[in-house]
Amino acid sequence: MRVVMFGYQTWGHRTLQALLDSEHEVVLVVTHPKSDHVYEKIWDDSVAELAEKHGVPVLLRNRPDDEELLRTLREAAPDIIVANNWRTWLPPEIFGLPPHGTLNIHDSLLPAYAGFSPLIWALINGEPEVGVTAHRMDAELDAGDIVFQRSVPVGATDTATDLFHRTVDLIGPIVADSLDAIASGTARWVPQDRSRASFFHKRSIEDSRIDWSWPAEDLERLVRAQSDPYPNAFTHHRGRRIRIVSAAVSEACYGGTPGRIFIREGDGVVIVAGPDARTGRSKGLVIRRLRTEDGAEHAATDYFRTMGGYLTSRP
Repeated sequence: MRVVMFGYQTWGHRTLQALLDSEHEVVLVVTHPKSDHVYEKIWDDSVAELAEKHGVPVLLRNRPDDEELLRTLREAAPDIIVANNWRTWLPPEIFGLPPHGTLNIHDSLLPAYAGFSPLIWALINGEPEVGVTAHRMDAELDAGDIVFQRSVPVGATDTATDLFHRTVDLIGPIVADSLDAIASGTARWVPQDRSRASFFHKRSIEDSRIDWSWPAEDLERLVRAQSDPYPNAFTHHRGRRIRIVSAAVSEACYGGTPGRIFIREGDGVVIVAGPDARTGRSKGLVIRRLRTEDGAEHAATDYFRTMGGYLTSRP
């Protein structure tokens, strides 16, 4: 088949590589210009550079809404469009242009976690597995019929970075399997169960701010979800921002006011946390390692030399 690819960052790069490795012909690539958005500078393998290396024409667009793009797409005469991590809505005149429509590759187990940053949100929410879905694009974002889906389990200590590497490795096989099934006419399209659908917004720095009224179990997952190279979960100590690099749920229960720097436990320092902290029935968050605004990393037991005082959401 003749294929046009819409995609961006490492997800798009892996998709384009899978297409280049296949028996299908990539006739055009559309990708976004480089961005200064903090989350778009992570996993930023260049789709444009890969396409140019293989002699594939490239168009750079923030949005697919100009006549030149539509004209170029029509001239390319694709049998199918394949999209992965295209950051804006594709209109029907694009996704419905090829005879086989548009295949979208999304890094969640749809219909759950449609939208943005699905791995981070899924880890924060304690999901037991994550994965990748190949589905037919329609007018509703990430809602079209599914042709292939693969999952990986989420381990007790997994970070978002761990899950990224595991799920990005699924892209190539899913792209290959999907295109082979579509080209051979054997694809089985399964409608999504919309009663199970959820949709999440793009992450921002505000979403990494620690709220000490959250249960310690939720905060520990937030720290793992905001692992390097993502912007770390952060709090404030004596008016200065500190980023939490490593943390665990305490073994004992601790009572008091959420945010209180309480006591050493094991190799870390316990911070009182949770909506039931005043009852003394809540676990605390054990901070093990943290990073100050100058980029220096510290063991929490070295940084908090004395107990007492509070960590706060804001300065």
